[in-house]
Amino acid sequence: MSSAVSPAVEVRGLRMAYGDKVAVDDLDLTVERGSITAVLGPNGAGKTTTLETCEGFRRPQQGTVRVLGLDPHRERRALLPRIGVMLQSGGAWTGARAEEMLHHIAALHAHPLPVQMLVDRLGLDDCGRTPYRRLSGGQQQRLSLAMAVVGRPELLFVDEPTAGMDPQARRNTWALLEELRADGVTTVLTTHYLEEAERLADQVHIIDRGRMIVSGTPFDLTRGTGISTIRLVVTRPFPDHAPASLQAMLGPPTHVHPVNEFSLLITGPADASTLGKVSAWCEEVGVLPESLSLGQRTLEDVFLQLTGRGFEQS
Repeated sequence: MSSAVSPAVEVRGLRMAYGDKVAVDDLDLTVERGSITAVLGPNGAGKTTTLETCEGFRRPQQGTVRVLGLDPHRERRALLPRIGVMLQSGGAWTGARAEEMLHHIAALHAHPLPVQMLVDRLGLDDCGRTPYRRLSGGQQQRLSLAMAVVGRPELLFVDEPTAGMDPQARRNTWALLEELRADGVTTVLTTHYLEEAERLADQVHIIDRGRMIVSGTPFDLTRGTGISTIRLVVTRPFPDHAPASLQAMLGPPTHVHPVNEFSLLITGPADASTLGKVSAWCEEVGVLPESLSLGQRTLEDVFLQLTGRGFEQS
């Protein structure tokens, strides 16, 4: 298959291990050109190892990886001018001023984007003369994104692009990524903000323990199944074995997922009668609901249901 029609990223049978620990286990993953694709998973799921292999930092131990039709390790020199990589942290000299660093990166590319345009778009004008080490976390993230896109990449890898940003900076970043997609740029996104993935991504891949567990559009994953959710939050911790007793009361195909000691997520073909059963169960086990709500699933609900854990628990 020629690079002109191949996916932007194609991973087949990737396996990576560190001693006895298998980080990536026979993983298949495809990123279509011109899309924003989110790769999600708990810490330790294997997503960082997978993306570092796609970026050419690691050599596949088993399987194949192609990025823009190229082997990212053997053909790294040919690939580098065509991709942009935004690391979660680092990537800049600590003593360099923000605009100085951005101008330097721009000068390394044949046809860079206008530096001032990126400074204006990402709100860097108020910190352009500040050394990198003195920037706030959000400012460092904005500078890292500007450094990743200034070279007009065909493919952009962004890791936690809005971590530490205030709401306005987050919206500006989302708008820039959406504009890049409209211009044909492919973006691979990793994020702990699941609402960010739900808003931006055309395709979502959720991996856990090195394996792909589900892929689909945000709509398909959250609303395409007809499954609803009930969120139950109580005023004091649940008694021991409470989730199991609620599961036994509701029965299949409804599923009860503990979120934390004060909260449960109930998924399935829920309706008003299910709410009544949950309310009666609360009275039976002696817990006082702080909130009890019925709604459609979010991407966070899907993530919790499939992995059985949140990001902070991994």
